Amino acid sequence: MKTIIALLLAAFAATSSYAATDCAAAAAEKKLAGAAKDSFMKKCMADQGGGGTCEAAAAEKKLAGAAKNSFVKKCEADAKGNQAGATCEAAAAEKKLAGAAKNSFVKKCVADASAAK
Repeated sequence: MKTIIALLLAAFAATSSYAATDCAAAAAEKKLAGAAKDSFMKKCMADQGGGGTCEAAAAEKKLAGAAKNSFVKKCEADAKGNQAGATCEAAAAEKKLAGAAKNSFVKKCVADASAAK
């Protein structure tokens, strides 16, 4: 099993960034699979600012053609949304907002960020 994981990680490293390899290793170490692994990889890559995250995930899922394009487009949109959310959360913290005021501020901030793109 370790040999297979090592081979997969080596192949993964050859086609994607260091961050992707790091995240894949962490996912393998945590013995994640399926949706849990996908979610972990997406968050890990966003946290590390890894480029090619969505392309690497599409390759891992063995997607091609229209399915790959659709997956990558949605993945990148989700990643941008997560970045906007983090930025808005930080702004709310700076303003020392809490409760409903914080939720309202973050929701409007994320919507404004999405509309600007």
